[in-house]
Amino acid sequence: MIISHTELELLIKAEHSSPHDLLGMHPINLNGSDCLVVRVFVQNTQSCSVILKKDKNEEIFHLEKIHDLGFYEGILHKKEVFKYQLRVELGNGEIRQFSDPYSFIPTLSEEDTYLFNNGEDHFIYKKQGAHPKTIQGVHGVSMVVWAPSAKRVSVIGDFNHWDARFHPMRMLGTSGVWELFIPGLEEGMKYKYELIGGDNAIHQKTDPYGTFFESPPHNASIIQAVDNYKWEDRNWINRRKKADWSKKPISVYEMHIDSWKRKIEDGNRPLSYRELAVDLIDYLLDMNYTHVEFMPISEYPFLGSWGYQVTGFFAPTHRYGEPDDFKYLVDKLHQNNIGVIVDWVPGHFPKDRFALAQFDGTHLYEHSDPKQGEHQDWGTLIFNYSRHEVKGFLIASALAWFDRYHIDGLRVDAVASMLYLDYSREEGQWIPNQYGGNENLEAMEFMREANNLVHEYFPGSLMIAEESTSWGGVSKPVSQGGLGFDFKWNMGWMNDTLEYFKLDPVFRKWHHGELTFGMIYQYSEKFMMVFSHDEVVHGKGSMLLKMAAGSISEKANSLRSLYALMWCWPGKNTLFMGSDFGQSSEWKYDESLEWHLLQYKDHEGIQMIVRDLNKLYCKEAAFHESDLDPKGFEWRMLDDSENSVIGFIRKDTKDKNYFLVVTNCTPVARENYRISVPKTGFWEEIINTDALEYGGNGVGNQGGRKTEVEADNGHDNTILINVPGYSTVVFKYKSK
Repeated sequence: MIISHTELELLIKAEHSSPHDLLGMHPINLNGSDCLVVRVFVQNTQSCSVILKKDKNEEIFHLEKIHDLGFYEGILHKKEVFKYQLRVELGNGEIRQFSDPYSFIPTLSEEDTYLFNNGEDHFIYKKQGAHPKTIQGVHGVSMVVWAPSAKRVSVIGDFNHWDARFHPMRMLGTSGVWELFIPGLEEGMKYKYELIGGDNAIHQKTDPYGTFFESPPHNASIIQAVDNYKWEDRNWINRRKKADWSKKPISVYEMHIDSWKRKIEDGNRPLSYRELAVDLIDYLLDMNYTHVEFMPISEYPFLGSWGYQVTGFFAPTHRYGEPDDFKYLVDKLHQNNIGVIVDWVPGHFPKDRFALAQFDGTHLYEHSDPKQGEHQDWGTLIFNYSRHEVKGFLIASALAWFDRYHIDGLRVDAVASMLYLDYSREEGQWIPNQYGGNENLEAMEFMREANNLVHEYFPGSLMIAEESTSWGGVSKPVSQGGLGFDFKWNMGWMNDTLEYFKLDPVFRKWHHGELTFGMIYQYSEKFMMVFSHDEVVHGKGSMLLKMAAGSISEKANSLRSLYALMWCWPGKNTLFMGSDFGQSSEWKYDESLEWHLLQYKDHEGIQMIVRDLNKLYCKEAAFHESDLDPKGFEWRMLDDSENSVIGFIRKDTKDKNYFLVVTNCTPVARENYRISVPKTGFWEEIINTDALEYGGNGVGNQGGRKTEVEADNGHDNTILINVPGYSTVVFKYKSK
């Protein structure tokens, strides 16, 4: 026996940190003679031989079994290492022949690990993780994982009976990166990494860069190639590269796949990715949406988290199919000219023991101090953005969704929680930055870099921030000191407007400012108007039942009016599923939407007005081209608090098309209501949320109104219009 008893014992106990130094074929000088030593550790075997193929002949070298677990060693009287295979006899007499995992050079170079350690390999997901590949004509899987404090890392899986002794990995230099190429592994096989951590405990972890995972309560990673799909969306991608989304219509349908529609007849299951490619696309086209936004589909174990507690940052959830199935859905959406936005959660991750938390027995991805590293509200951990490898991991996650899955945008969740060190914390519960402030400087730098790189590598892509405070410059370019997002959700307008519409109309005249205040800051950011899933859960009530009006029909009238106001207000639009037909109940993540309500006119009418508003918004440049230009908006009735009426003009950048929008927030119809307009001639009524076809009362303006020369608010041109109760009416200037 050449190997020492100490080293053999370390291998047998799976405690050796450098298995490649011993296993495989190595030159050795034995008694003054140069030769080779081969060591193999394979389980459940009776014998093992080294096979050297020469043309059609084989040279066989039998190895000696020196441990009953399957440890073999042998001396070969050859001087130079050669390419070989192993032939083993299993306990049942079966013969197998394969390449030795410990005969291959590292699949990563020193430059690869250097770039990774410095956070400069933006596409590190193509190297880290499990990757089926062919090396020297041998098919297998390259396994790579970062665990700098681990004392030993092994690949375990159904291919080695989850035994950490048989596929230990090597660390590449001092990089903290462990690597092993395992011949013969195939797609569909399950695996994990088992580590002896810096805390001397054994940890079994899923792959941080894994592309596919088991369903709960199991959590193993699954070997899955994700680069073989044949895309057919080239026309969409080419158009996207040239798109200026600030001037194009964006009307987003936010949805949660699990609760959109369910197959009651098939165990009440949600639709698959491929089923959505039919049903969802039909719905989006019918409703004239431009984009769909999926609530997080990155792999997550707990359905009740809605996907916001992610354990697989590079994997579409298994719940609706395999990665190629999700690609098929995106591909079909693009072929139908529908963009795809995905919720992305780089602000925190759950404490599940099998995932990122204390990955190598230390606080690797998270901060060690709970004042920096734990979200008290959510019971989750905060990424340590100051570590190059962690920042690189998150940036790679963002880029992977665009690269591998062709998505068009990321809506970044809970940006405020990343920006503020004292987010949801009392004094003494947080640590100031180096300047004594509450800004998370490292998180700011991460977001700026992520936004810049996404835009650099994927022109025409969208980065959207859910940022709930008045932090300045969220949607300002990084070059101008901003965070570099394309749009920011307008949470202020949403909150003020909803609070206003909840009020009894009798009291609204004293709160008129809540309806108009948003215009003061409207152009301080590039805003996206939004009524999201967060507004219809946790006892907040559905959008329909938020409306203060009395009967369901009156509430429906009020909601239609609110939607028309939102669609005509400057900014892009996002609306959560179910809200576009006035679902009565709060959203439930584990139940289907109440599609049956569409048999009732109140709900059908809400759906119809959203469909028509989307059509108007997309067709008329005045409602999308000047979303970010103050010149595209003019108040025409700002201060009529007594009647709770507001009115404004939307116009395109060429001053060619003009639209008058008037909203009446009381049940009292305002007949012969005089309001000024910028053009003399005929103003055609094109939207009236009180129209009979929407379920309203049919009070209207007989197709439109001609202007009169009578002063109003300093303007000479006015029209007398009827504004029904709880309604919004829209007029388009036609001609003189």
